[in-house]
Amino acid sequence: MSGAAALRALHHGRAAGDPLVLPGPWDAASARVFADAGFEALATPSAGVSAALGFEDGQGTPPAEMFAAVARIARAVDVPVTADVEAGYGLPAAELVERLLAAGVAGCNLEDTDPATRRLRDPHEQADYLAAVRAAAGADLVLNARVDTFLRGDRTLAEAVARGRLYAEAGADCLYPITAPPELLADFREQTGLPVNALCRAGSSSPRELGAFGATRVTFGGTLQEQAMHVLAETARGLRG
Repeated sequence: MSGAAALRALHHGRAAGDPLVLPGPWDAASARVFADAGFEALATPSAGVSAALGFEDGQGTPPAEMFAAVARIARAVDVPVTADVEAGYGLPAAELVERLLAAGVAGCNLEDTDPATRRLRDPHEQADYLAAVRAAAGADLVLNARVDTFLRGDRTLAEAVARGRLYAEAGADCLYPITAPPELLADFREQTGLPVNALCRAGSSSPRELGAFGATRVTFGGTLQEQAMHVLAETARGLRG
């Protein structure tokens, strides 16, 4: 079974309260830690990888550096890796797919925020891009389509569902209504017909709780890298006495 097929299968047949938990490694060493802990798949966060490379998320991380970092992570582990590649770095769909497959990943996350304006893209244009990615990738990538309406839109379930349905028709495997209130996840999933990714942040609902609310899979954004840096900062302060 290919990495994409294995990752896709992990999204289905899950019991309520048992979502697919995908930790977010930011380099090869952290990826090994998560894989050795027994996680079935990993999801690189653009924020965490960018921070490890010395950049702020969404603020000009060179695509070549991002793909190289993702490739090192994918090579370091024997479980499927899906990569957050923001809005695609302005790459044509075929080139984006080529670079993702060359990096050895099994899936990708694509958001519908325009990186230049920080506003939502036209949903039909985004759906066209997703369809082109699907056509180029075939079954070789699990496509997680991020819906940013709760970040930048009118924050209603109806708006998120409208975009989600377009992205589902374009060939997405999973939808990611980032920062959606947990109590809306089950309705969003039912009305779009696809597995749903939820964001787990410090102080918010746990992965199991998000699963009970309706999440199929749970990711962490840059949270785990931030927590690791906090521990490192405490260690550094201790070294100085």
